[in-house]
Amino acid sequence: MGICGTAMGNAALLARANGHEVMGADAGIYPPMSTVLQDAGITINEGYDPARLDKLGPDLVVIGNAMSRGNPEVEWLLETRKFAFTSLPALLAEFVLKGRKNVVIAGTHGKTTTTALTAYLLRENGRDPGFLIGGVPYDPPVGNHLGSATDPFVIEGDEYDSAFFDKRSKFIHYAPHIAVLNNLEFDHADIFRDLADVQRTFRHLTRIVPRNGWILLNGDEDNLRALLPINWTQVVRVGTGAGNDLRIINFTESSAGTQFELHWRGAKWGEVSWGLSGLFNVRNAAMAALAAGLALFPADPTQLNLDALARFRGVKRRQEILVDTPALKVIEDFGHHPTALAGTLQSLRARYPDCLIHALFEPRSNSSRTRVMQPGFMRALALADEVYVGAVAGAEKLAVDERFDVEGLLQFLDSQGRHGQSAATNAELLEHLKQNTLGASKRPQLVVFFTNGSFDGIIGRYVSAVRAAGS
Repeated sequence: MGICGTAMGNAALLARANGHEVMGADAGIYPPMSTVLQDAGITINEGYDPARLDKLGPDLVVIGNAMSRGNPEVEWLLETRKFAFTSLPALLAEFVLKGRKNVVIAGTHGKTTTTALTAYLLRENGRDPGFLIGGVPYDPPVGNHLGSATDPFVIEGDEYDSAFFDKRSKFIHYAPHIAVLNNLEFDHADIFRDLADVQRTFRHLTRIVPRNGWILLNGDEDNLRALLPINWTQVVRVGTGAGNDLRIINFTESSAGTQFELHWRGAKWGEVSWGLSGLFNVRNAAMAALAAGLALFPADPTQLNLDALARFRGVKRRQEILVDTPALKVIEDFGHHPTALAGTLQSLRARYPDCLIHALFEPRSNSSRTRVMQPGFMRALALADEVYVGAVAGAEKLAVDERFDVEGLLQFLDSQGRHGQSAATNAELLEHLKQNTLGASKRPQLVVFFTNGSFDGIIGRYVSAVRAAGS
């Protein structure tokens, strides 16, 4: 149920690769996942119909965490108990992860990129890992792969809940041999009360790492150091500071690209020049390199060859360049947390120092559309030159004093010497953007869209307008 979601669709493909007959349903059959599933021979049914489900007679129903009470199939399953049901994480634990050396990538930010990087490095070092990536990577070329049972399985470890009937974080199901804790901040205000509540679930994850496994921890971050001491397994620290086991040294970013070195316990492991932006992506690379290295060479992870990092192309919708001309660059980013926005904008400023930066932000996630992280968003967006605030998703479902304060943001930007504007609809916002960026300009311009959704399709329409205008 909910098969067209990225995680659920990839899990369905893994189940099929593991020898099971798989079919699914969704309220909207939409690409790209629907196309991939249908090409693999998986039947997708439109909408939810208890009579159809009864007729199909599945051995097991997998209920996605987007499903809730009131869904007709959910209610029928609960009333009849005719078929067994489970959550997506529990399905993976039982049918995919059992018996594997699992590398679980956790953290508030960067999970998808770090998961892709880890799987990519393992493959480039001659292994056949399994993996499940919660996005659409360029490298590796697919988002899921069963891999060899004797090689590691790399999985994105989301702290969000598992299902309406299982409120534990997904990663609790994933039996980590190596757990990567890349960062930890307050997020998902719809299920976590505060930062301490998020730290509690991360502590639960650390408790299930075996004594012969590893926890890779961002040693630069106070919120993660608060989880220490951990004396039941091996802990290694990753970061820029002198106290880390794996250190990021000599990081630089400019219009020429990004360069950095990795040093393992005082000795240089490798020097990397690559196309990805920002110190945050370098942290992702360091975590991925160490996770892959320990998975293959536990006595000396530096035996892992890092040369492939220079060729890594990233993940769609993560600082993805859609238009790249001398006059105008257009970038799409999945950012929906203040820290992620700030890191990306700082990186873009370093990489494109001559550009006027236009940042468009859609308050869409369950946290970003409220005031929970409003001060952080205000500081982050002030790093751009021009700011466009999209319509608050589901604003009518929030009390006025709870929803994201657009006017407050615009006033703050004005006090910082920045210009901001909003519109009643995202379509209107697109028109403002086109007026401001598609005319003649003496200064090169960069437009970056921040959203974890579709932004009502205005990203694609803007790119089409740019191409039509020959900008």
